[in-house]
Amino acid sequence: MTYALSFFALIGVAATAILVVGLYRDISDFDRTRGGYEAPFTGVTGEPVDWYSLDRTPTGFAKRGHVVNVLVDGTTGMISFEIFKHKIDIRPLSERAKVVHKPREAFIAMGFEPEF
Repeated sequence: MTYALSFFALIGVAATAILVVGLYRDISDFDRTRGGYEAPFTGVTGEPVDWYSLDRTPTGFAKRGHVVNVLVDGTTGMISFEIFKHKIDIRPLSERAKVVHKPREAFIAMGFEPEF
């Protein structure tokens, strides 16, 4: 009995670790830039978000991940996570994100009317 319990506990720990690593990778993969955290947001290194490589949704863009999908609303600029078809609003785009990643321009080019 204790071997079975240990086996299932090990499976639970491994599944949790895989979930946490996948979640971390999905979220950190969305923004690959560093630096420029204070206005005027200069000194940024890394590649800004390539909006045109993301999936287009009826409301904006989606970066599909292994565990979580990162959604950005084309009207409000709200960043949301989608887990098992459940959407969780996180926060609106920051001023840094607006300057560095230029989402407004991408949304306009794709036919959205951003209000942010």
